[in-house]
Amino acid sequence: MARNITTGIDIGTYQVKIVVSERGKDKDRQFPRIIGTGFAESKGLRHGYIINSGDIIKSIRHAVEQAEKSSQTRIKRAYLSIGGVGLEEIRSKGEVIITRADGSVTDLDLKKAFDNSEEKIASRIANRKVIHLIPLKFKIDGGTVLGRPIGMHGSRLEVETLFITCLEQHLNDLIQAVEEAGIEVDDVMASPIAASLVTLSKTQKMAGCVLANIGSETVSMAVFEDNIPISLKVFPIGSTDITNDIALGLKVSLEEAEQIKKGAITSTEYPKKKLDEIIVARLSDIFELIDNHLKKIGKNGLLPAGIIITGGGSGIATIEDLAKAALKLPSKLATPRFGDQSKVRDASWAVAYGLTIWGLTADEDESPVGIALAQKTGNRVLQLLKQFLP
Repeated sequence: MARNITTGIDIGTYQVKIVVSERGKDKDRQFPRIIGTGFAESKGLRHGYIINSGDIIKSIRHAVEQAEKSSQTRIKRAYLSIGGVGLEEIRSKGEVIITRADGSVTDLDLKKAFDNSEEKIASRIANRKVIHLIPLKFKIDGGTVLGRPIGMHGSRLEVETLFITCLEQHLNDLIQAVEEAGIEVDDVMASPIAASLVTLSKTQKMAGCVLANIGSETVSMAVFEDNIPISLKVFPIGSTDITNDIALGLKVSLEEAEQIKKGAITSTEYPKKKLDEIIVARLSDIFELIDNHLKKIGKNGLLPAGIIITGGGSGIATIEDLAKAALKLPSKLATPRFGDQSKVRDASWAVAYGLTIWGLTADEDESPVGIALAQKTGNRVLQLLKQFLP
């Protein structure tokens, strides 16, 4: 009997991380067992996009070799994450006249409504690729539909849609690099959404929350409500900026500044008050960007589950208190769930592991993803929409 194994590849600005997971006979288990991991220093990337393909291909190959050795399996296919400043969200509305004589909404009506909403933003997504299609609200004859519109009756169907897009050239470069390393890409998912499968509970996503991932060169945020992502944003600022500020402020090397940021003991003596001021200033900038985006979408101070912080920059002391004060929301550090048997505990593996969860459940009606995705080899909207509709 063939083993149910899936691989996730997270190509970050700092590291390439690969997770190989296996789903056992008990399909009720949400979290598959991690059977292998691999990582390598990322080279040839800047803010999430490739500037030297040769370097990143070598990094991917090195990480793949590690993952194959630790999992004792040959990796031929994988699910890939995409992050970086190229990720953007666009909202649109589509409408269609219901075609059946009895006014019953069909799959075809639904597809036409989504097509219409995408046609309306065609001029705004030149050079961009839609990677996620997320239905936010349905209406029939002006009345809001709670749940599944298919089978209901009316004359006009409307849909409000969130499209997550990325620069097509960046996506193609990333896929090409992975495939030149000998791995076929099954599909692509935005990094913040992949991370949410591991770091957020259904309760948090139902109530409303924001997941903030503080990476080395970017900060990404994904806002959830009613168990679906309703907004996504990436900022070109990260924990490396904090390291640079410490190096300049305390007149120390970058290497020592990184150790000081992490709270390690170093040979340099420095005033703790000055260090705190440097860190607080940069973190305040980050939380101000997050707060401004929440204001833009009308959700500032209105997310009961608050802000959940993850990523390499989340280990800075007092970050929870700073976030709580800046955003006026409950604040906590993410506690990723990697399964009972896993030796992996570091939150930086959340994206790669989340990809394997998605890969192992993508064809099921009760997938934890809850969104439709546009596969690079074709459009599977109607098939994957079943994951969202009740």
